[in-house]
Amino acid sequence: MKILFISLGCDKNLTDSEKMLALLTAAGHEITDDETQAQIAIINTCAFISDAKEESIQTIIETAALKETGCLQKLIITGCLAQRYRDEIAAQLPEVDGMLGIASFDKIAQLVEETVNARDEKPRIFDDISDNVGPSIRSGGARLVTGSGHYAYLKVAEGCNKNCTYCAIPSIRGRYHSIPMEHLAAEATGLADKGVKELILVAQETTLYGVDLYGRKMLPELIERLSRIEGIAWIRLLYCYPEEITDELIATVRDNPKVCHYLDMPIQHASDAILRRMGRRTDHRELTELIGKLRREISDIALRTTLIAGFPGETDEDHEICMEFIDETEFDRLGVFTYSPEEGTKAAEYTDQVPEDIKQQRMDEIMSLQKEISEDRLARFVGRRLEVMTEGYLPDEGCYVGRSRYDAPDVDGMVFFEADAELVTGDIVTVEITASGEYDLTGVLYEPAE
Repeated sequence: MKILFISLGCDKNLTDSEKMLALLTAAGHEITDDETQAQIAIINTCAFISDAKEESIQTIIETAALKETGCLQKLIITGCLAQRYRDEIAAQLPEVDGMLGIASFDKIAQLVEETVNARDEKPRIFDDISDNVGPSIRSGGARLVTGSGHYAYLKVAEGCNKNCTYCAIPSIRGRYHSIPMEHLAAEATGLADKGVKELILVAQETTLYGVDLYGRKMLPELIERLSRIEGIAWIRLLYCYPEEITDELIATVRDNPKVCHYLDMPIQHASDAILRRMGRRTDHRELTELIGKLRREISDIALRTTLIAGFPGETDEDHEICMEFIDETEFDRLGVFTYSPEEGTKAAEYTDQVPEDIKQQRMDEIMSLQKEISEDRLARFVGRRLEVMTEGYLPDEGCYVGRSRYDAPDVDGMVFFEADAELVTGDIVTVEITASGEYDLTGVLYEPAE
């Protein structure tokens, strides 16, 4: 069958999609980008916040229309929306012919076969999608890497035990389950053999890797093992909870030459009152001390964080505390979302919800401040030489574009640079920075004198 595969949501979802793509091609199916030729459509959905749910539902409805205008015969959905709203989807979206939960994606080829051969209109619900402790979670698995192919996300664990009051992830993806190290090493080796040069380690909480399998945090050991894989040049860490960052991990980031001096550390807020209501495990003082330690130990580290604006009960004073913290800390990269009440979470039941216009106003104020901070911090790179991974050539601009070790794909800035040499995507080169902007850098390929 010709299959159109649509992956929505986060990079962790993308790793599941790439594993399903590998299983489908191994079963003899053809993956197509031509929606008019697709006989089956599979949508790996997201349901993390309201906007993500709306996008998933809209994509389902738009894709289902291909049954009338194209060759589409069956529509299957997988991922968080299928996991969380199985009964509602079955009742309200008759366009859906099959559903697969997050723990059963290894059965995607079987679901396709069963859905195609179904003799009734009842949607196939393959396996018990309410059981999120399945074999898929415990194995690495083959991957069909999408995108450019020179970097890939490596999901090291599934689920979360934190139970922050605003987050539905534990109810969707279950408790924390680490993937065995030998499986991750095999998966990473397979990725390197396909040309991947940068591994980006992800999980709901990367820093807790190994506690359930080995009785202690094993992220430093995992990094050391992955760094020995031939072909892997960069290793990047995302989703590191501040309370779980150890001195051993800091030393590994500092001393392993393949590890980017970059840390994504979502703090969500800086007011102690709001952090307590969120169910977070750190306070203002501890965050300040940790960031100070990181910058003392790794002087050039780029710190990225994520914040929530307009959490229930957030006062003007709480917002100002957060703004002052951002101003004093000067994160290199920062993203912010307005609070989204998620059904089934404790925070959704709080009676002191913040009006939408105030949420938006506070988010805008944070991003306006961060823009100034980003511009100031990037200016420090002018005149320096940076290692840059080439992402492609922009013919209209007459230059190449890439990322430094201080930039994660999709969420951070870029480096635009001129070069007389002919480069290909994935080439790692040295660029001399000549100018900076609010989020991006400009430079020229550095060619040392012979």
